[in-house]
Amino acid sequence: MARRALTTTAAAFATAAALLLTACGGGGDSSSDDIKGAGKSSGSPSASASPSAGSEVKRPVIKLPSSFQLTFENWTSSDPVEQAVLNDGKEQLRAGYEAIIENDPESKDRAFYDTKNGFLQSQQWIRTYTDKNLTVIGKLPVFDPKVILSKDKAAASLSYCTDESKASTRNRKTGEVKGNPAGTDPEVLYVISMGKNAQGVWQAVSARSERGGCAK
Repeated sequence: MARRALTTTAAAFATAAALLLTACGGGGDSSSDDIKGAGKSSGSPSASASPSAGSEVKRPVIKLPSSFQLTFENWTSSDPVEQAVLNDGKEQLRAGYEAIIENDPESKDRAFYDTKNGFLQSQQWIRTYTDKNLTVIGKLPVFDPKVILSKDKAAASLSYCTDESKASTRNRKTGEVKGNPAGTDPEVLYVISMGKNAQGVWQAVSARSERGGCAK
């Protein structure tokens, strides 16, 4: 999947249209002062939402087809707050790919896991696929998750890596399948700034990424 790593600006999402599987979304600035403490985070590939611990809000059920396997490795933490961040961060990413596959930049599922500004940025990322009649196929492992919480545990940073080596885009009209160009590092590091809303849902505020950053 020939897509570049995510950046935090809307313009960068448009630029990323020429590339492949770079994921996530978010927008605006995050302000989590004195973030400290970190946690590691097994999840399943396809359907069903993972409700965050201690929250009774009804979360959307995200469904992905068998043609696109988004797997989450070691997605657990012994800390309940960190686990809540991991659960909602996982569903935020799954909702983004669901929107691409369903050709739906207005996805309510994705909007649920984004702040208002974050969703505006997510929509531009989703449209880098939908405007070109592209969907995603193959396998995309998500691994090495880490959570850093702010002192008041109302803000968090979630980082993880993805491996795009077995993921591709497919043109909905022509059926043409494209992967990353030869020589492209398939691993991308993502860092998602998240905030907890009044309903107890951890939402993406902003995102940045670095291709090749997982090896550092």
